[in-house]
Amino acid sequence: MNPVAIIMGSSSDFPTMKAAKELLDELGIGADIEVVSAHRTPEKMMTFAKEASGKGYKVIIAGAGGAAHLPGMVASLTTLPVIGVPIKSSNSIDGWDSILSILQMPNGIPVATVALNASKNAGILAARILSISDASIQLSLEQYAAKMRDDVEKSSKDLH
Repeated sequence: MNPVAIIMGSSSDFPTMKAAKELLDELGIGADIEVVSAHRTPEKMMTFAKEASGKGYKVIIAGAGGAAHLPGMVASLTTLPVIGVPIKSSNSIDGWDSILSILQMPNGIPVATVALNASKNAGILAARILSISDASIQLSLEQYAAKMRDDVEKSSKDLH
């Protein structure tokens, strides 16, 4: 059973959301990915959210553009942590509508929100949540951070 579910409102969101899946794959964390639209398939969204914990998910990453109701609606139907990825979509107001829709949740219905189109950060945040109870994920994250540090050092040396 994969511990992370990555959902998005439309298949057109996949080019943005695939970075979360790729990052989780790199860290050795299984993730399922699926289109679950809050507006076009509300019953599917409700069923998904209500059954997510029972299916073994520990974290849900939900990406959406425009009105971006998916992360908040899913968070209202589960006690699992939900990480929202605002997406600048074709009908977006420069991404601000998505950012504010996900960020401005009412008290009691939290959604962790990453930057616009930042599904890779959502993957890292999901891994950090899972690492609380999994030392192997913590080690993978430490190795990932060390690689980033090495890449920065190398890039700095390459400037000379």
